[in-house]
Amino acid sequence: MVLATGCEAPGATDSSPGPGSSGRASSPLANPDGTKPGLAPIAAGKDEAAARDLIAELATKGRGPRTGYDRDEFGYAWLDTADGVPLARNGCDTRNDLLRRDGQELRFRDGSNCVVMAMTLHDPYTGKEIAWKKAKAAEVQIDHVVPLSYSWQMGASRWPDGKRRQLANDPLNLLPVEGRANSSKSDSGPASWLPPNKAIRCAYAVRFAQVAVKYAMPVTTADRRMMLRQCGG
Repeated sequence: MVLATGCEAPGATDSSPGPGSSGRASSPLANPDGTKPGLAPIAAGKDEAAARDLIAELATKGRGPRTGYDRDEFGYAWLDTADGVPLARNGCDTRNDLLRRDGQELRFRDGSNCVVMAMTLHDPYTGKEIAWKKAKAAEVQIDHVVPLSYSWQMGASRWPDGKRRQLANDPLNLLPVEGRANSSKSDSGPASWLPPNKAIRCAYAVRFAQVAVKYAMPVTTADRRMMLRQCGG
């Protein structure tokens, strides 16, 4: 395996951390396209106020039926051809793009700069450092911040196929996290599930809101209320 230490996120042009970035995690307010790594806490004060303003913009509606939902309605998993999102058509599937974006001390398959075989991940949902190896792949899973089933119930059932593929492969909506935390979340909205790591909950609410705004997707009233509460509202 090839070792890559301090590897830049795919497509990065500047290896220095940007505003709101710790080097391994960026504030969602400073990462509106999702191409920077991780999910850093939102600072109190001005940033929390900006977070509340964003969340307050969200339209609300009741959660519709799950009838007709199937993961395949969003394209096969981790395709590299979801046009209209960062990192598409770069020769590397979406899952590995995200592992490369957020992982540190990356080890790649021999002869590849795409397939991640081992890494260290700071999991924002639990705050844990995870030493991950592909042999135990399920220990790290890629979470859809806005779950695909949730989006289906909030209007994606009527979207064009291309828009659904975008949501499923958009780095803005994707975070590598501890597998058990991702499994416990399932298809919950913020009113039903929040990351165990309380320090990250406002940032999580902001990321959920960023995705909803980008895709013109409403959230439930209970979800918006809970998101505002995480940011001091």
